[in-house]
Parts: sequence; C-alpha cells; structure tokens
Amino acid sequence: MRRRDILAGIGSAGVVAGAGAVAIYGLPSVEELTGDESGYADDPLEIETVDAPGSDAGTVQIPDPDKVTFVDIFGTWCPPCIEQMPALGEASGRIGDRDDVQFLSVTNESIGENRAITMDELLEWWTDHDGDWTLGLDPRAELTERYLQGDYPSAVAIDTAGRVVWGDSGIKTADELVAGIEQALEAETMLEDEST
Repeated sequence: MRRRDILAGIGSAGVVAGAGAVAIYGLPSVEELTGDESGYADDPLEIETVDAPGSDAGTVQIPDPDKVTFVDIFGTWCPPCIEQMPALGEASGRIGDRDDVQFLSVTNESIGENRAITMDELLEWWTDHDGDWTLGLDPRAELTERYLQGDYPSAVAIDTAGRVVWGDSGIKTADELVAGIEQALEAETMLEDEST
C-alpha cells in the first residue's frame, strides 16, 4: 500500500511541475515541436529512385509537400514482401496517375558490388515480381527508421506534413492499401478545409 502512495505522490509532483512549466512558459509552438516552420514532423528525406519498370531514375522527397505519399518498405530477402507485390500492383493501378498521390516501394538493402545485392539483382527481382511503379533506395535506412511499422513488408500513407495517417505491417490486400491511401487523402482535405 505504501508503494502505491509513493508512486501517486511522484506522479502528482510531475503533473504539478508540468503545469507550472506551461503556466510560466506557455504551450510550445508548432515550430518548437517539429523543429521548423513548415510543420513537418521531421526534415524531408530525399530518396533516390531507380530506372526500372514503372520507375524513373532521379529523386523524390518524402514527405512530398504537395502530395499524399504511400510508401511500401520491402526487402528482396523477405518472402511476405514477395506475396505483397500483387496487391501493391493492383493498388498502384487503382490509384492510377493521380496528381495528389506519390506511390512507391523502397528497400534499404545495400546495393552495388560487394554489397547485399547488386543493382542487376534488384532489377531482376523487381521485374520477376511485376513491379511497375516508383522504386526507391534507402541505403542509410533513414526512411525505414522513420516509417517502419513493425516488420516487413510495411506500408504507410503520409500526409504532406510528414505525419503517418495510416500504417501497418504484414501482407495487406489491395483494398486495405487503397483504403489507407484514401484515409490520408481525406485527412489532407480536412487540413486544407481548416486552413481556408
């Protein structure tokens, strides 16, 4: 019984101290919480994209300041990631060429000679499993660290401010993936309505 009283007293002291800090310093601003004026949860990441079926070599920014971003995080070594590919292909086809959605799959495997896999092996894997949308590389695992939802495969729908609106790991159906993207689009619409 005494331990409960002591813990309650410590917890109460923390609440009183926090309330005192808010009373003296006020609530933190968006800039203080996010680190910048843009409202991004973290600094945007620049992800290299690969010249592959459905994908052009270049870079994309995540989050994209103008589009909801859907990211599938996969590994070529991951059997469930292979099982996920048909649903990703269907979801990508259903999203189509929407101007308000960026759809990509990203791997954090080391690519190149004397690495986990070569670029040729990645491209062969992508082709063998009918990849036909943007393919990205995350060699320092920055995107993976930020957005992985537990295990592989992992999928997230991110709003323009970098917040995960929907995310989950494991094999998903195309309906589940599209519903996650639509949830992020609805959240984005609500944010736009609130700002006008």
